[in-house]
Amino acid sequence: MNAGSFTVLQAALVGLGAGVALAIPAWIASVIRRDASIVDTFWSWFIWLPPAIVALLVPSGSRAPILIAIVALWAIRLSGHIAWRSRGQPEDHRYQAIRQRNQPGFAWKSLYLVFGLQAVLGWIVSWPLIAAVASPAPWGMLDALGLALLVFGLVFEAIADTQLARFRADPSRRGRVLDQGLWRYSRHPNYFGECCVWWGAWLVAASAGAWWSVLSPLLMTVLLLRVSGVALLEKDIGERRPAYAEYIRRTNAFFPGRPAQ
Repeated sequence: MNAGSFTVLQAALVGLGAGVALAIPAWIASVIRRDASIVDTFWSWFIWLPPAIVALLVPSGSRAPILIAIVALWAIRLSGHIAWRSRGQPEDHRYQAIRQRNQPGFAWKSLYLVFGLQAVLGWIVSWPLIAAVASPAPWGMLDALGLALLVFGLVFEAIADTQLARFRADPSRRGRVLDQGLWRYSRHPNYFGECCVWWGAWLVAASAGAWWSVLSPLLMTVLLLRVSGVALLEKDIGERRPAYAEYIRRTNAFFPGRPAQ
């Protein structure tokens, strides 16, 4: 296969197929381990793979090497962090709830309910990257703003994850609430950083003329705030951890801000 033998749409669909193909061995591993939450380790690769495939199959613009490299760093860090965090742990409670709701036969249902769905969602999130990678449009001011926001989000998210990992690794802090560092200003600074990554990617795509790809950061924002992120994690945490209720009172949920007194 040579660059130029595919249209951007055809290459993007090949990228979707590659994501689905990656989901299948991940699903098999989850069935063997009875742990569907391992899909989170693959999530970043469901997003990186489609634009990487497009860059191989169509003549790519000057944005391609920079974006592919930056997003590869993001994917390696996030995937590695999740794998390290979940080592030796049981299935995440979110996936335990999905498992319970979809019995009997969850092992088979998880192929499309969990792994196939995340492969498709990852492909949709990757649309700004696909559009930017394939565009021959010249660089503009939005590219600089977008790349700055993307890198800022990546670093912000990495710092937040590192602070939380260190906090959890200290036995003396068990049962306490992390309210220092970035976590003093937001209850979910890692999710805020993640959101910045995808709005930054969209700005780069917009500079390349792909304004329509705004569905990607909108989808990611909804997922982080209303679906698998803030809303789900905090559904009953105030009941399980009374100290967290006070943390909620004084600290912004998402956007960093000065804590309330």
